[in-house]
Amino acid sequence: MRTTPLLAAAALAVTALLPGHATAAGPPRLAGCGAGQLCLWAKADFKGARQTHELAGLDVDSCVPLPTGTAAESLANRTGRPVTTYQSQECAETGEFETYPGSGTWLPQSPYRVRAFKVWER
Repeated sequence: MRTTPLLAAAALAVTALLPGHATAAGPPRLAGCGAGQLCLWAKADFKGARQTHELAGLDVDSCVPLPTGTAAESLANRTGRPVTTYQSQECAETGEFETYPGSGTWLPQSPYRVRAFKVWER
């Protein structure tokens, strides 16, 4: 079977979109954000300092502020539960907020700087 350049390029593009798979032109590897974790990166496209929060160590339905002076611009939700991120450090709904499903959400660019989050009961 002969592979055409177009077919090969399409296969490469699909592989680059899968978490944990990278090519020279694809996204960075996201290794280290395992099942049951919420990972937050300081910069867009999963770059910069990463914070990892284990579901086992979080109070469900409680506001978790990020350390003062820090924020996140990208995230991976692998907790298995919905997670709401907040622009406000107090989880106030007067600022921007968004809820992401826990089934494996990968967000390379948040629409705002995340300063707190809340993990919800299913």
